[in-house]
Amino acid sequence: MTTVLLLLVALGFLSIVIEDIVHIDKAKTTLFFGSFAWLLYFIAPPTALSNEVLMERLNENLLDIATLWLFLMAAMTFVAYLSGKGIIDSMVNRLLPTRISERKLMLLTGLFAFLFSSIADNITATLVCIAVLMNLNLPPQKLLRYLVLVVFSVNAGGTALITGDVTTLMIFLAGKVEIPDLLLLSLPAAGAVAVLAGMLSLGLNGEVDIKKKTQIIDRGDKVIALLFFATILGTIAANVAFGIPPVLCFLFGLSLMFMVVQFMNKDEPILEYIRKIEFDTLLFFLGVLLLVGMLKELGMLAYFPALYEVMPPVAANFVVGMASALFDNVPLTAALLNSGIEMSLAEWLSLTYSVGVGGALLVIGSAAGVIAMSKIDALTFGSYLKYFGYLLVAYSIGFVAVLGLGSLL
Repeated sequence: MTTVLLLLVALGFLSIVIEDIVHIDKAKTTLFFGSFAWLLYFIAPPTALSNEVLMERLNENLLDIATLWLFLMAAMTFVAYLSGKGIIDSMVNRLLPTRISERKLMLLTGLFAFLFSSIADNITATLVCIAVLMNLNLPPQKLLRYLVLVVFSVNAGGTALITGDVTTLMIFLAGKVEIPDLLLLSLPAAGAVAVLAGMLSLGLNGEVDIKKKTQIIDRGDKVIALLFFATILGTIAANVAFGIPPVLCFLFGLSLMFMVVQFMNKDEPILEYIRKIEFDTLLFFLGVLLLVGMLKELGMLAYFPALYEVMPPVAANFVVGMASALFDNVPLTAALLNSGIEMSLAEWLSLTYSVGVGGALLVIGSAAGVIAMSKIDALTFGSYLKYFGYLLVAYSIGFVAVLGLGSLL
């Protein structure tokens, strides 16, 4: 049965790869294979597990999925409102000139995604970056390059902060690294983003004309925009100070948005914006997380600590980072921490970087990639894979820079 379940998981991921060939939406196929695998897991579990244990494992996975699902729903509703009211257009008009070179735009995109994901979560940063890029009306092939950079940059942005990436927080709480050491990680991470931006800008010699629109933003919508950013900052503060899960803060922020609109503009059908979010994105996200959860339950992550017995820690960290493009980096990091592996500070920093950034090597390896692929038709597994060489070079340069930095500490 373990073989059958692994085959179903493999078919689920394969369905994403061949979406352009079979012309079946990836949200449908991943949900089918993910839910089917869990049904078989209950009917014929690979080991003699009681129904209570099976329910406990399912509930644990569903809790993780529901948390991400609700967070994504709240963030997407916020962005849908801001986009529908022209606030994101107005932000582009203020930040960008009427004409900018494609290369300079590439660098600014990487910088913005990196910095924004440092103060916000990857999901929110990705949604905002996509909304900004879509307003520039770039040709599909050029848009792909900017999206690849966004996915990599938002993954790199939170690596150096315990509030920016769960795996960074886990390694910090385990006492393997200190906050001053982590903050230095932002230098090689930003360097990797700059390297990727430079490579992706090769061959881009044109300029982008940005049509400035006179956008009148009423007082109520300005309040909502401020509320959105206050929700982001409040989420970080509440998590650090009280350990409040980000999903609670974002749901509270969403409820405040509903109340503000209700009292400031009673005619606004605010709940309609929930219906405007792309539910195929949410279903795809659900399917992928069911597949990843099944890999975890089958014990596939338990093999990774064995890497450190057959290769040096530095090489194993590099491989683990690449593996995080397919396996969820949170249980992967937990498996490594629980294995009792002994490493130096430089090696723990390199692991922190690799599991934080490595997921961007494949489009299905991070929440940012999954969301971007769901919202942009031109971004597929295959089209993203064309830039794997660039991504691997940038990832590798950042990894080496982390090792060099760690040796100086």
